Amino acid sequence: MHKPDLDAPDLSLAALFEHWPEAATVFFKHNMACPGCPVARFYSLSDACRRAGLEEAQFRADIKQRLLTAKKDQ
Repeated sequence: MHKPDLDAPDLSLAALFEHWPEAATVFFKHNMACPGCPVARFYSLSDACRRAGLEEAQFRADIKQRLLTAKKDQ
């Protein structure tokens, strides 16, 4: 299975955590309990940002930075 597009506006949280589990730390940093939430498969990353009152572009940039850091640590 190929990885979904991280920039897709409809990227589900379930797909995000399945393909990039290290992204969960960004959610925890913002006090968001999305990782492990039973409704994560129904929410997109855009939905989560709207519900948390976060600026989506910056939140996505934070996730990408975390993924780059994780890749360097491997």
